[in-house]
Amino acid sequence: MFNVTTKSIQWGEETLTLETGKVARQADGSVIATLGETSVMANVTFAKKQKPGQDFFPLTVHYQEKYYAAGKVPGGFFKREARPSEKETLTARLIDRPLRPLFVPGFKNEVLVMCTVLSHDLVNEPDMVAMIAASAALTISGAPFMGPIACARVGFEDGEYILNPEVDDMQDLRLKPEQRLDLVVAGTKDAVMMVESEAYELSEAEMLGAVKFAHDSFQPVIDLIVDLAESAAKEPFDFTPADYSELSAAVAAAGEKDMRAAFAIGDKQERTTAVAAARAAILEALTEEQQGDANLGSAMKGLEASILRGDIVKTGKRIDGRATDEIRDIVCETGMLPRTHGSALFTRGETQGLVVTTLGTGDDEQFIDALHGNFKSNFLLHYNFPPYSVGEAGRVGPPGRREIGHGKLAWRALQAVLPAATDFPYTVRVVSEITESNGSSSMASVCGGSLSMMDAGVPLKSAVAGVAMGLIMEDNGDYAILSDILGDEDHLGDMDFKVAGTENGITSLQMDIKIAGITPEIMEKALEQARAGRLHILGEMNKALTGAAEFSEHAPRIETMQIPTDKIREVIGSGGKVIREIVEVSGAKVDINDEGIIKIASPNGDSIKKAYDMIHSIVAEPEEGMVYTGTVVKIVDFGAFVNFFGKRDGLVHVSQIENRRLNHPSDVLKEGQEVKVKLLGFDDRGKVRLSMKVVDQETGEEVKEEKKEAKED
Repeated sequence: MFNVTTKSIQWGEETLTLETGKVARQADGSVIATLGETSVMANVTFAKKQKPGQDFFPLTVHYQEKYYAAGKVPGGFFKREARPSEKETLTARLIDRPLRPLFVPGFKNEVLVMCTVLSHDLVNEPDMVAMIAASAALTISGAPFMGPIACARVGFEDGEYILNPEVDDMQDLRLKPEQRLDLVVAGTKDAVMMVESEAYELSEAEMLGAVKFAHDSFQPVIDLIVDLAESAAKEPFDFTPADYSELSAAVAAAGEKDMRAAFAIGDKQERTTAVAAARAAILEALTEEQQGDANLGSAMKGLEASILRGDIVKTGKRIDGRATDEIRDIVCETGMLPRTHGSALFTRGETQGLVVTTLGTGDDEQFIDALHGNFKSNFLLHYNFPPYSVGEAGRVGPPGRREIGHGKLAWRALQAVLPAATDFPYTVRVVSEITESNGSSSMASVCGGSLSMMDAGVPLKSAVAGVAMGLIMEDNGDYAILSDILGDEDHLGDMDFKVAGTENGITSLQMDIKIAGITPEIMEKALEQARAGRLHILGEMNKALTGAAEFSEHAPRIETMQIPTDKIREVIGSGGKVIREIVEVSGAKVDINDEGIIKIASPNGDSIKKAYDMIHSIVAEPEEGMVYTGTVVKIVDFGAFVNFFGKRDGLVHVSQIENRRLNHPSDVLKEGQEVKVKLLGFDDRGKVRLSMKVVDQETGEEVKEEKKEAKED
């Protein structure tokens, strides 16, 4: 019934197994990849015909984490996996990016790749396993895919690269100074296709070494996929790319002059209008048959690419007249919004981000229900890309994959320089509103986010800047590396290479290749050119930081205190009664964790002090010899009980009330009366002994011995 093919290798510390032929047999390609006890099923289907008029490649990648994979029941009301989580969206993008460029040019049939996590051992990260499974499924599916690809995750600890570190090792790297890198690299046998990283000020040489280490490490995986394909691959799909060379020639003849003139215009809006006019003129010059050709869009794009790319490689001059390593003009402004906690406007050429920082308390932390466990995050970065930023009227809805991906890239770049939670106990939310875009709005979010947090008074370890690099590579091997790419250079170029970091090193690196990969030499040159651009941008940002920013009067103040863990119950009280009373009386927010760390937050300093004093009175122990102000709570024949330290009561014996003999304590005391007492100590049974007569009831100062003796005389 089943025609099962299984291939395995020892990869790092675990066994990697690929299996096909048992599950999802109606899919064009189906592979279950298992690393350790983490298993991911990848299923590939593709349309056998292109939709009429289709002028782009409709590849869709889905990545799904099923909670049963880790023996969990989903949270929420419905107890069912719902819309994709941020992690699922980011992983789907991660898989898509190295696969997309490897389909045969001209193939525009719809392709669906679905990766489902079936089992998670909480040790091996399933995203890497999913990408390997997807590559294997495509390789055996018969689709015109020029793979396979493989991937690896790399850590960096004590100067050593680590292959496929465990899930826990990559969690909260900010809290693990010894672990400085979370890098994902994907590529073919000969070249790197995609890089994604979170780093902690690594040098360019260290980062390049990590990429090379990953590429070398996943070569056995590529051989394993080839071995599987030799046994289980389907017959290749009969596909021949359309020959539209005559149409391309007609398009070039009809409009190359006008198109070249349009691309010579520096201003984006004017250039866009001129390009649209050139396209319209070309369309009018073509025959009716040529106008209806499904490849007309590709021919138009080919003309635009040849003009833009050829001119840059031959002359070194770009659309806007810059040199290949030149950064556009930069203007930075901070503190522009009066009521926000921190704000910055970062403008680089025709790309602009309005970035706002909000400081919150522990209550504002994001609770994340992940497959490998539940955790909280106190740093949030949200990126918004409205249609008006590119001069368009379009649909506005919830954040899409692009917005989530760009926001995460900026998050990775900035979180490496955040202060420790013990030093700055705030939840930090950064929102980047892209108000203009012509290339690299994610890097504008990094620069603006750094300025905005500094404006809010967040003590960052260092400012962070980012720059987007591009690549134009001709068939003859000639190439040009471009700093701070424009939107057209990104669209028509061969590489999108984003590097963010401080003066000391890289904090985030993302690379996407649209060709069959690049060499280490090109990557090394791109990294060095990016470093020069980053340092230039940091210099421009520093001009906006004229001095230490004042903490916003609208932001909450937070004071942290540590209490013994055995006192937590007393602070919370039965059913939370005590902590609710503290919040109501003081007006401050109070948050306490299992380690006994309490955060007290309020814009009002008096509220913080009142809450602090109330908590301190509960958890602190009274000190022998100290004077306290208390309240008489009960009078008995032999003395009075006084509440003097939180909820702690003590006895003032009748002989300790005054320096004279009293018939009854009620002669001078009444319940509810405020008195000052000195803690004399504790008796054999641990009972508190207090004295009033040794304390001046008006000033609260101890009565000196000679004064007492005079009274006794």
